[in-house]
Amino acid sequence: MKVRTTPERLREAIRDARHPAGPPPRPTRRARQFDTLLALVVGIATLHYAIDNSKQEGVPHHMPPSGLGGLALMATLALIASAALAVRRRYPLAVLCVVTAATLLTPYDVSRLTFYAFVIAVYSAAVYSPYRVATLAALPMVVLLVGTSGNSVKPIVPNQYVAPLILVPMAVAAIGLRTWKLRTGESRTRLSALEREQAEALRRAVEHERARIARELHDVVTHNVSVMIIQAGAARKIMKTSPERAGEALLAVEAGGRAAMTELRHVMGLLTMAGEGEGTDEGADLADRAAELAPQPGLDQLEALVGRVRDTGLPVGLTVTGPPCPLPPGLELAAYRVVQEALTNTVKHASGATAAVTVEYGPDRLRVEVTDTGGNPGAGSAAGNGRGLIGLRERLAVYDGTLNTGRRLSGGYRVEALIPLEAP
Repeated sequence: MKVRTTPERLREAIRDARHPAGPPPRPTRRARQFDTLLALVVGIATLHYAIDNSKQEGVPHHMPPSGLGGLALMATLALIASAALAVRRRYPLAVLCVVTAATLLTPYDVSRLTFYAFVIAVYSAAVYSPYRVATLAALPMVVLLVGTSGNSVKPIVPNQYVAPLILVPMAVAAIGLRTWKLRTGESRTRLSALEREQAEALRRAVEHERARIARELHDVVTHNVSVMIIQAGAARKIMKTSPERAGEALLAVEAGGRAAMTELRHVMGLLTMAGEGEGTDEGADLADRAAELAPQPGLDQLEALVGRVRDTGLPVGLTVTGPPCPLPPGLELAAYRVVQEALTNTVKHASGATAAVTVEYGPDRLRVEVTDTGGNPGAGSAAGNGRGLIGLRERLAVYDGTLNTGRRLSGGYRVEALIPLEAP
């Protein structure tokens, strides 16, 4: 590590002082009007003070000559110091320099002529200047110059001004504290309302996805029951002529019944998660779809899904490892939906990427992974509402599965689903 010398640090500090730490101040119209009014009030007050002092006789030698010459000098200093306050927010450091110069030229016997303008200029530089390094260096310097120049006796406040000078700042501070408390309360209220709205939106999204998943699982159950009815009818017809084939049909009925009961258990568990009252509405919706007997897609249709995605221009590779084993239709549907949603997101959000789908059959779990190499957002990328991943998590939760998503270190995105397999 290179050790910087003192001259290098000094040059770096000077360079930092020349660059603003933030955007230049842009006062509002109301702020400019207030500053103009402030400059006018200070100017009138100091001119009145200058006129009163120019009429005094026997002034010390530090005072300017009495009469027109002294009045002209004091009026000039007062006007320069007060007029500069009109742009104190836009050019705080320049105003500080001008007012400091006027204060140093003011005789100490009439220091009230520019002292109050100097206090306002110091405050303005500390609050509004974007050049923080330069301001921190200038403020102690100007305060030291004014405090040590000539006689350091500060202006004496007349008795009639003591009460207003104490009460007015206290009133302003009290009003400011009350305003701050009100705004803080309003901000907390708005934040709480926003959090409630977000929680409600998330709850509605979860309910929507659970209802959709339940409808699909209902289709699976209905398909299994339909197969059972067909197999039972066939067994009844051939029971006398071909008992062996009838036995096989009854075994198929038994297997279909077990599968239907398993899927029905998942459906009921999902409806219970949604709540008792909501489950009634969803159950009615499921009953309306009882006539839809077409089976839902499974892992055997991944090739067709990947082919359709390839037709959109996205190169996709499919890898299946491990010995395939028969799985419950609902579990296969969940795995299929993971691949479908992940590839859809890749098409929408990673145009020009390359995707890879991996299905791994393990002894106690099924692993599905979809990765892409990253690309440019597509035309429909801004239309996503975030419900896709919510739906996948809810769908996998039915089978105690987990979903892991995130960006890859080498670039792109990764979606991984781990689904435990029930013992046969």
